[in-house]
Amino acid sequence: MVEKIAILLGGLSAEREVSLVSGRAVDAALSEQGFKTVTIDVGQDLWAQLSRINPDVIVNCLHGEWGEDGRVQGVLDLFGKPYTHSGVLASALAMDKHRAKIVLKAAGIRVPVGKLIARKLAAQKHVMAPPYVIKPNAQGSSVGVYIVMKGAKRPPLDIAMNEKMGSLVLVERFAPGRELTVSVMNGKALCVTEIVANSEFYDYEAKYADGGSSHIVPAKIPDLVADICMKWAETAHKALGCRGLTRSDFRYNDKKVTKKSTKKDIVNKIVMLELNTQPGMTPKSLAPEQADVMGMNFRQLCRWIVEDATWPR
Repeated sequence: MVEKIAILLGGLSAEREVSLVSGRAVDAALSEQGFKTVTIDVGQDLWAQLSRINPDVIVNCLHGEWGEDGRVQGVLDLFGKPYTHSGVLASALAMDKHRAKIVLKAAGIRVPVGKLIARKLAAQKHVMAPPYVIKPNAQGSSVGVYIVMKGAKRPPLDIAMNEKMGSLVLVERFAPGRELTVSVMNGKALCVTEIVANSEFYDYEAKYADGGSSHIVPAKIPDLVADICMKWAETAHKALGCRGLTRSDFRYNDKKVTKKSTKKDIVNKIVMLELNTQPGMTPKSLAPEQADVMGMNFRQLCRWIVEDATWPR
């Protein structure tokens, strides 16, 4: 019987503010259903924080480093109580974009061409022909993403000073097209959302600022495109060893797509960018929005996440 739920939020990463919003929304949804909840603003003394509360279930609403990269999951495994989302290995692997791409490609999923290089080298000269993207290898929420457009004489100078990106960065060929995303619950894809940014790119501000983007759910795309994205999201979830709720992001370049385009043509127009093991959790976030369209409201989703918690993961 679940008597006390600890909700992990905040934390130590660059995505702290996003995590606080997610955690508070989940706390409210569970409290309204009669659960006894306690929020933990996670610090380096997480073990002591959990020991003082001694919860029956732990809901992980952390984002970014020290939240979804396997390190907190290791503490939760040692603590020995049921917890939510993916376990140590899946979390660490999905967060390491370079290694995750190797696994996804081996599973038959198209991913952008890219390479892992030293951040300071990426700031000195083009390491591939523009357009391309430079991003942290182990961050989420579009934190520290640079897009180097065609015609640029050199990469942005401030990359060299942006230590939050880490010493190694991922440089990928820019994938043009429409921004699509698919949530997976317990191995089953929900639907496809198209994200329309109200700025040139779907960056951190477009994700989280009021009016930064709009969501079309279900996306108005051909059935074949939706089927491919949903199948790849399920395949990625399984290949990386994920549990609970995940969200996979895609780009679909619909230019020159006609009624005569074959399935192979369409497949070559889609790339998977990454898988997020801990999607945002507010009623307006992408994964809860998809769950709602499929008939599960936010309260029900939060309850499902609690009921899905196990140990070990």
